[in-house]
Amino acid sequence: MAEKQKVLIVDDDENIAELISLYLMKECYETKIVNDGEEALKAFPVFKPNIILLDLMLPGIDGYQVCREIRMTSQVPIIMLSAKGEVFDKVLGLELGADDYMIKPFDSKELVARVKAVLRRYQPASQATAVPPQQGNYVEYPDLIVNLTNYSVIYKGHSIEMPPKELELLYFLASSPNQVFTREQLLDHIWGYEYIGDTRTVDVHIKRLREKIKDHESWALSTVWGIGYKFEVKR
Repeated sequence: MAEKQKVLIVDDDENIAELISLYLMKECYETKIVNDGEEALKAFPVFKPNIILLDLMLPGIDGYQVCREIRMTSQVPIIMLSAKGEVFDKVLGLELGADDYMIKPFDSKELVARVKAVLRRYQPASQATAVPPQQGNYVEYPDLIVNLTNYSVIYKGHSIEMPPKELELLYFLASSPNQVFTREQLLDHIWGYEYIGDTRTVDVHIKRLREKIKDHESWALSTVWGIGYKFEVKR
């Protein structure tokens, strides 16, 4: 029997947390509820969740700081939950490493659907490296292999950890070298119907990719000013 996937729910509103937990348990997830940021940071290494649902407005250590602390040691998927709907708050959350952002109040069924979608795209690095990077759907350039089958990135001979959306964005661009995509096209292709967000979401993910994957003498993640981005292969 397959082991249940674990969801850490971090929310100081006990009623909301219990409701989320109930819906997830009906879908056969194992859940754990904590009500503040400090408790979340203590529970994380012990509970070892597959995904975290993280409220931003927490007593003591807020959700942004919790996300920042966890990202120092782990790429576990994080979906932020907040009553704040401003673009600035969304972008800040994504810059800190969140994989998705939901605005309260939200439909519990949609939340469950997003949890499933994120988990489908995510595999721990230990599983990803179990399959040789040359197998499955992959693109290969000098010093770079991006494999969509096992969600792995090999850069200059080293495995690079990155959240699913970053990897999917890199793979999509690298699969169509020198083709320019607008931010709207990338948002539609990568996030699709599951996500209604600002196009600056794309900028945030490109920025994070560039921090991990530096431009190469043979290729680069290039900005096409006023239009969007492309994976440029230098001739």
